[in-house]
Amino acid sequence: MLQHIQTFWKCGLILGPLILIVANLPSSAEDAGALYNTPYDVSLGERYFERQCSRCHGFDAKGNDETGAPDLTGRLNRASNEVGIFNIIRNGVPGTAMLPVDAELPDTQVWQLVSYIESLRYDPNLVQLDGSPDSGLALFRGKGDCSSCHMVMGQGGRLGPDLSRVGESTRPEDLMVAITDPHEDVDPRWWTLEVTGPDGVTRSGFRMGEDSFSVRIMDNDSNLWSYQKNNIESIDRVERSTMPSYDESMSEQELDDLVAYLFSLRREEK
Repeated sequence: MLQHIQTFWKCGLILGPLILIVANLPSSAEDAGALYNTPYDVSLGERYFERQCSRCHGFDAKGNDETGAPDLTGRLNRASNEVGIFNIIRNGVPGTAMLPVDAELPDTQVWQLVSYIESLRYDPNLVQLDGSPDSGLALFRGKGDCSSCHMVMGQGGRLGPDLSRVGESTRPEDLMVAITDPHEDVDPRWWTLEVTGPDGVTRSGFRMGEDSFSVRIMDNDSNLWSYQKNNIESIDRVERSTMPSYDESMSEQELDDLVAYLFSLRREEK
């Protein structure tokens, strides 16, 4: 009996430190996500996001077309689960502006960031709307004349954002604001620039691109015009949307129908 106790005691000396070492190892990406998804973790993840990630993705996490940073509030193209998000944050995306986080950043903090990003998303299939998507489609193509400016699945105009998958990244309440008060939050990509070139001719168009040295616009006929800033007479920016408000031209039911149609524009589930 004494021999067994001594053997167990010796094993304890060996196994004890091993147990402590294993307990302190960082959790793998396959099993750690659920450990850091409390409201406290989400809050800490949000703080880190605002400090480090908002510079590209924006404080609202809706991305930036000019920097190529994607919208993180809808379906993510490069990650389908928490593990995928973790790996992108930890390792970055080669060939893009998405760099890996500091190698010394603890996995715990990365998981908290993952939890915050996950908290921004929701299942659109669970949203109940008052409008009819079919009636909204008729308004989109008819009374609203939306297709003259907006493209859906390759059909329509180019004078406004492509709406083919707008329901993935925009909530119904934000869609309603966009069609009733389009001037509230205009992406710089859709500002109108009035540029007077060296020939004295003033051309107006959407702000397709701009940096410290050059500017490029697209006019209403889809013609592209490029200018060197040191060779133009003037440039004026109109930071309002060219889209009309439908607040007074459509009834409440028609607005609900149009929102229902726009919200239905999502990539089909496989």
